[in-house]
Amino acid sequence: MQLKQGMENNLEDIRRMQKYLTFFLNGKIYAVSIMKAKEILEYEKITTIPRMPEYIYGAINIRGKIIPVVDLCQCLEDQSSEITRRSCIVVVEVKFNDKMTNVGILVDAVSKVMDFSASDIEPSPQLGLDINADFIEGMAKLEDQFVVLLNIDNILLLEGMDKIAKL
Repeated sequence: MQLKQGMENNLEDIRRMQKYLTFFLNGKIYAVSIMKAKEILEYEKITTIPRMPEYIYGAINIRGKIIPVVDLCQCLEDQSSEITRRSCIVVVEVKFNDKMTNVGILVDAVSKVMDFSASDIEPSPQLGLDINADFIEGMAKLEDQFVVLLNIDNILLLEGMDKIAKL
């Protein structure tokens, strides 16, 4: 009887698996829901935009649409990303002013898509992180480390983001 209940719990856990796109920033591993990630682009020349906050890196043209690019490292760690040959732009869809908007986030390198079950994810700790707790959905266990699951909508609600909504 217990074996059957255990199998049912495992099946339920598998059904509740969520996919996340993992990436690196400043040597740390982060992830966003794959439902938010729309596209991964190799780093390309980004056009700077005058009078924007420091974390707004600039804008790129994707198939005739202007997409603002945010330096995610600047948002989370108050330091600019170092551009390398592995740097990428992940285009994410976020809700801004009740409207869905595409925004590029600059990351050091994309890793892979991973499945995490509800049992793999723990709430974010209240102490000990350098990141605003509203920016974190949770912490997923991955072997000997944790992956920080980001709430990209909350991160991109930063002051000054209303300027990029007009692009």
